[in-house]
Amino acid sequence: MVRAAPPLLALALGLLVLALPGLPLPPGGSPAALLGLGGALLLGLLRALLPRAARPGENGHGTRELESMKSDRMKVLQLNVCSDQEVAQAVEFVKNNLKEPEKGLWGLVNNAGVSAFGEVEFTSIDKYKEVADVNLWGTVRVTKAFLPLVRRAKGRVVNITSMLGRMASPSRSSYCISKFGVAAFSDCLRQEMYRWGVRVILIEPSNFVAATGILTRESIEAQAEELWRGASKTVREDYGKPYFTRQITLMKTFINSGLKDMSLVLNDITDALTSKYPYTRYNPMEAHWRVRLHVMTHLPTALADWLYIY
Repeated sequence: MVRAAPPLLALALGLLVLALPGLPLPPGGSPAALLGLGGALLLGLLRALLPRAARPGENGHGTRELESMKSDRMKVLQLNVCSDQEVAQAVEFVKNNLKEPEKGLWGLVNNAGVSAFGEVEFTSIDKYKEVADVNLWGTVRVTKAFLPLVRRAKGRVVNITSMLGRMASPSRSSYCISKFGVAAFSDCLRQEMYRWGVRVILIEPSNFVAATGILTRESIEAQAEELWRGASKTVREDYGKPYFTRQITLMKTFINSGLKDMSLVLNDITDALTSKYPYTRYNPMEAHWRVRLHVMTHLPTALADWLYIY
């Protein structure tokens, strides 16, 4: 007997994509095996078509490309994860497109995110709030809204964080704070959801700048101008323009850095949604980043900082 899988929800940069029921499970398989090739392709499109640093406009490029597939098992809804009203409308949209809403929603993937850089004394409070509003509070808002449906299905919540949600990095405090927050939120939620049979899973990628286009020369220059203009006179004088310029030049070297193939991330998302026994954390990354992550999180802090920061 082949059973139809519960539906999957993916949230990526303000795009809500609902893969409707119909993905077959293998004979004797569990609902965990829901995603299949179609779902994996869907996730691939989400990551490949939408650079995570962008805020999509109305009927943006990613929306149009997904809709052009004209799949009767996919619904696309663009939304702002920072808006209570739009998230609430998204919940109703999903309920209205579920054939059996009383059985719930199997998978929620929180992937909406923005990136920022800047040393603490150059980063404004507004910038901290802006990054956290999308990366952290957007994840919390969407998860809370869809959790009743996920609980009904005893399904999965998959949150995309970062290796910078486990280890700090100079000039990345606003981003790190938001990602550490998502990790803490996910850990608390995971413990609360055991009794409901819901799995809460973290995907912690390393550097995929080249693959995602999350940093561009234009965005770095725009942020640099904002950082320098917003800094106090004392900070500008103490650090000096030459030092600041060197830091911006260094940041530009990361534009084409990292892995160009998103398959490591996509495979982990797929496994998190389909495996009968998924990991709590997935770390799609190169070996040298994996070593650094373990050093920074397991060795004494002074020694880890001496190895990688000083």
